[in-house]
Amino acid sequence: MPPPRTGRGLPWLGLVLSSVCVALGSETQANSTTDALNVLLIIVDDLRPSLGCYGDKLVRSPNIDQLASHSLLFQNAFAQQAVCAPSRVSFLTGRRPDPTRLYDFNSYWRVHAGNFSTIPQYFKENGYVTMSVGKVFHPGISSNHTDDSPYSWSFPPYHPSSEKYENTKTCRGPDGELHANLLCPVDVLDVPEGTLPDKQSTEQAIQLLEKMKTSASPFFLAVGYHKPHIPFRYPKEFQKLYPLENITLAPDPEVPDGLPPVAYNPWMDIRQREDVQALNISVPYGPIPVDFQRKIRQSYFASVSYLDTQVGRLLSALDDLQLANSTIIAFTSDHGFLMRTNT
Repeated sequence: MPPPRTGRGLPWLGLVLSSVCVALGSETQANSTTDALNVLLIIVDDLRPSLGCYGDKLVRSPNIDQLASHSLLFQNAFAQQAVCAPSRVSFLTGRRPDPTRLYDFNSYWRVHAGNFSTIPQYFKENGYVTMSVGKVFHPGISSNHTDDSPYSWSFPPYHPSSEKYENTKTCRGPDGELHANLLCPVDVLDVPEGTLPDKQSTEQAIQLLEKMKTSASPFFLAVGYHKPHIPFRYPKEFQKLYPLENITLAPDPEVPDGLPPVAYNPWMDIRQREDVQALNISVPYGPIPVDFQRKIRQSYFASVSYLDTQVGRLLSALDDLQLANSTIIAFTSDHGFLMRTNT
């Protein structure tokens, strides 16, 4: 793990359903011939405020914490919708889900709601080179199967080639066979292409920064990381940071009395994973066995630490290329992740 680039806890830290962890870091003004600052927007998938900068004493996130230490750290920010596509469309257009008419994954706002401009589109129309790496807009119908190109981006967005293996049988189980599991610590050399999506995204983003260093135009670079979204597929060495005996259980394990069924998520996407199927958990309210609860939380935290190293690599490159002083850094999640004992 690379060294860190070197808050206060949220009162609802362990109860996150739709929180957005945001740190906005504005570096000092550049010694350049232009007043236009570059922008680096980092978007993380399903990251709850399980970070040191939000008071979490267990999770190791030194790089994100250091960014937060000299940034404006939002303590009371919330996602507009606890689902990837509507949340991302909301903050990338600056509009709530009501005007975008997107609450799920099944429509493109420019067709079904209005031809609303996006943040990267605004920068593009004002002389910036705009670039997308990884998961920025949610892929599919909600971004017109193009990540909102060509409106938002100066050239086609980059998606890592190893992304296609995320939900395939790449998790080696105790039986020595490969499975499509929820919990998937891997030997990176053993997986297809010998890499993982977020590692590829970091490498691509660094290459773009190297190219933009000599550009006469300012840039807007959005980098979207997949982890800690399920499946928890991450380099296995990060699992060692979180011994199971140190993992606590959720303090609020029960389904609330009187909860309307429409308000409950039975987590069918998690139930489809082979290791979860093997537990034979009843639908919809069946509790997850305590030992597996700890393993879920262990792998989520390990995925966060893996993500943190990627953020550290990216920000270190920004420093090494002498771009930090001319770049505004914004860091956010699309929404949180619920880790209770019921599925």
